[in-house]
Amino acid sequence: MRDVIATDAGPKAIGPYSQAIRSNGFVFVSGQVAIDPANQQVIQGDVAAQTERVMKNLSAILEAAGSGLEQVVKSTVFLKNMGDFAAMNEVYGRYFSSAPPARSTVEVARLPKDVLVEIDVVAALRK
Repeated sequence: MRDVIATDAGPKAIGPYSQAIRSNGFVFVSGQVAIDPANQQVIQGDVAAQTERVMKNLSAILEAAGSGLEQVVKSTVFLKNMGDFAAMNEVYGRYFSSAPPARSTVEVARLPKDVLVEIDVVAALRK
Protein backbone atom coordinates (compact mmCIF):
# COMPACT_ATOMS: atom_id res chain seq x y z
CA MET A 1 0.00 0.00 0.00
CA ARG A 2 1.29 3.44 -0.97
CA ASP A 3 -0.62 6.69 -0.47
CA VAL A 4 0.44 10.06 -1.86
CA ILE A 5 0.09 12.87 0.68
CA ALA A 6 -0.73 16.35 -0.58
CA THR A 7 -1.82 19.29 1.56
CA ASP A 8 -2.22 23.01 1.01
CA ALA A 9 -0.79 23.48 4.52
CA GLY A 10 2.66 22.72 3.07
CA PRO A 11 4.44 24.07 0.01
CA LYS A 12 3.51 22.55 -3.32
CA ALA A 13 6.12 20.26 -4.85
CA ILE A 14 8.48 22.19 -7.14
CA GLY A 15 9.29 19.13 -9.24
CA PRO A 16 8.14 15.61 -10.05
CA TYR A 17 7.80 14.37 -6.46
CA SER A 18 5.17 14.09 -3.74
CA GLN A 19 5.14 16.09 -0.51
CA ALA A 20 5.09 12.73 1.25
CA ILE A 21 4.32 9.06 0.80
CA ARG A 22 2.51 6.98 3.45
CA SER A 23 3.41 3.30 3.31
CA ASN A 24 3.61 0.33 5.68
CA GLY A 25 3.06 2.33 8.85
CA PHE A 26 5.49 5.12 7.99
CA VAL A 27 5.44 8.53 6.35
CA PHE A 28 8.36 9.52 4.12
CA VAL A 29 8.41 13.31 3.75
CA SER A 30 10.32 14.85 0.87
CA GLY A 31 12.98 17.42 1.65
CA GLN A 32 11.39 20.68 2.72
CA VAL A 33 12.88 24.11 2.19
CA ALA A 34 11.82 27.50 3.55
CA ILE A 35 8.88 28.10 1.22
CA ASP A 36 5.82 29.78 2.70
CA PRO A 37 2.81 27.71 1.58
CA ALA A 38 0.62 30.83 1.57
CA ASN A 39 2.48 32.36 -1.38
CA GLN A 40 4.87 29.61 -2.54
CA GLN A 41 7.84 31.97 -2.08
CA VAL A 42 11.09 31.40 -0.20
CA ILE A 43 11.01 33.36 3.05
CA GLN A 44 13.59 36.01 3.78
CA GLY A 45 15.98 35.50 6.66
CA ASP A 46 18.95 33.65 8.05
CA VAL A 47 19.31 29.91 8.61
CA ALA A 48 17.40 30.11 11.91
CA ALA A 49 14.39 31.72 10.23
CA GLN A 50 14.58 29.26 7.35
CA THR A 51 14.83 26.28 9.72
CA GLU A 52 11.74 27.54 11.57
CA ARG A 53 9.76 27.63 8.30
CA VAL A 54 11.05 24.18 7.28
CA MET A 55 9.96 22.68 10.61
CA LYS A 56 6.49 24.20 10.23
CA ASN A 57 6.25 22.75 6.72
CA LEU A 58 7.33 19.31 7.92
CA SER A 59 4.83 19.43 10.77
CA ALA A 60 1.94 20.37 8.47
CA ILE A 61 2.71 17.59 6.01
CA LEU A 62 3.11 15.02 8.78
CA GLU A 63 -0.23 16.06 10.30
CA ALA A 64 -1.93 15.67 6.92
CA ALA A 65 -0.50 12.15 6.71
CA GLY A 66 -1.71 11.10 10.19
CA SER A 67 1.58 11.56 11.98
CA GLY A 68 3.49 14.36 13.66
CA LEU A 69 6.93 15.57 14.64
CA GLU A 70 6.80 13.44 17.81
CA GLN A 71 6.63 10.36 15.56
CA VAL A 72 9.79 11.18 13.53
CA VAL A 73 12.34 8.37 13.66
CA LYS A 74 14.94 9.72 11.20
CA SER A 75 15.82 13.09 9.72
CA THR A 76 18.41 14.34 7.30
CA VAL A 77 19.53 17.96 7.37
CA PHE A 78 21.24 19.49 4.37
CA LEU A 79 23.10 22.74 5.06
CA LYS A 80 24.60 25.10 2.52
CA ASN A 81 27.23 26.03 5.11
CA MET A 82 28.22 23.85 8.08
CA GLY A 83 29.07 27.10 9.85
CA ASP A 84 25.27 27.48 10.23
CA PHE A 85 25.01 24.23 12.22
CA ALA A 86 24.62 25.83 15.67
CA ALA A 87 21.87 28.21 14.55
CA MET A 88 19.99 25.45 12.72
CA ASN A 89 20.46 23.05 15.64
CA GLU A 90 19.04 25.53 18.17
CA VAL A 91 15.78 25.85 16.22
CA TYR A 92 15.65 22.14 15.34
CA GLY A 93 16.15 21.24 19.01
CA ARG A 94 13.07 23.22 20.05
CA TYR A 95 10.94 20.95 17.87
CA PHE A 96 12.61 17.73 19.08
CA SER A 97 13.20 18.48 22.76
CA SER A 98 12.51 14.97 24.08
CA ALA A 99 13.48 11.67 22.47
CA PRO A 100 14.85 13.30 19.31
CA PRO A 101 15.05 11.20 16.14
CA ALA A 102 18.19 9.76 14.59
CA ARG A 103 19.75 12.42 12.36
CA SER A 104 22.36 13.00 9.72
CA THR A 105 23.60 16.48 8.85
CA VAL A 106 25.61 17.19 5.72
CA GLU A 107 26.98 20.26 4.00
CA VAL A 108 26.07 20.54 0.33
CA ALA A 109 27.25 22.78 -2.48
CA ARG A 110 23.81 24.10 -3.35
CA LEU A 111 20.14 23.61 -2.49
CA PRO A 112 16.92 24.23 -4.45
CA LYS A 113 16.07 27.92 -4.82
CA ASP A 114 19.44 28.73 -3.16
CA VAL A 115 18.03 28.20 0.34
CA LEU A 116 20.30 27.68 3.34
CA VAL A 117 18.72 24.48 4.74
CA GLU A 118 16.62 21.52 3.62
CA ILE A 119 15.30 18.77 5.89
CA ASP A 120 13.58 15.47 5.13
CA VAL A 121 12.08 13.05 7.65
CA VAL A 122 10.71 9.55 8.10
CA ALA A 123 8.00 9.18 10.74
CA ALA A 124 5.80 6.44 12.13
CA LEU A 125 2.05 6.80 11.76
CA ARG A 126 0.05 7.55 14.89
CA LYS A 127 -1.74 4.53 16.26
